[in-house]
Amino acid sequence: MRELLRSLPALSGDVLPFEPGTAPDDPLTLFADWFAAAVDARVPEPHAVTLATADADGRPSARVLVLKDVGPDGFAFATDARSGKARDLAANPRAALTFWWQPVVRQVRVAGAARYLGPEVSAADYLARSPASRAAALGVRPGEPLGSVAGLRASMAAARRRTDAEPGFVLPEWQAWVVVPEVVEFWQGSADRAHVRLVYRRSGDGSWARSLVWP
Repeated sequence: MRELLRSLPALSGDVLPFEPGTAPDDPLTLFADWFAAAVDARVPEPHAVTLATADADGRPSARVLVLKDVGPDGFAFATDARSGKARDLAANPRAALTFWWQPVVRQVRVAGAARYLGPEVSAADYLARSPASRAAALGVRPGEPLGSVAGLRASMAAARRRTDAEPGFVLPEWQAWVVVPEVVEFWQGSADRAHVRLVYRRSGDGSWARSLVWP
């Protein structure tokens, strides 16, 4: 395995130009610019992001999910209250997000407080999803033992029938969350390993300070 890993190429994407001296004052503005550039470069699923959480004892956990919104409050996603990430956030409402856009050799890291947005926002998020997505959420029991894949598919099929029959139904356990950023790092990789790291840190008054750090 060691030889295989060391034989694989790294940083093989097409590096985009980035001049940190001209970066905007607000990291969310720069994120929107970088996200648009990733879309233009046909990065596959650029809205896929790794969410890292930790439980009450500090044990970390990470998984990939789909970003649902970015706004003044931060980075939004949704989950089932019965999921491991929801349990982690209830006990330890801190989170980190990592976007990796390999074709343009870019990474964005976000860290901050996680905030549950309440039942009304959660219901609106659930109803805004496609029937297939709503049925998938309804038909599962996150983390519980599963007897067979056939049982999973049967449950999801039944959930789809209910979703079609009750289009206004909202899964009670559905939760919308937002990660309110305190630190946002923009990492532009380079084949010569001279990676550029621009870090924004939120000040007590809500403004942002930014600086370069060594790779």
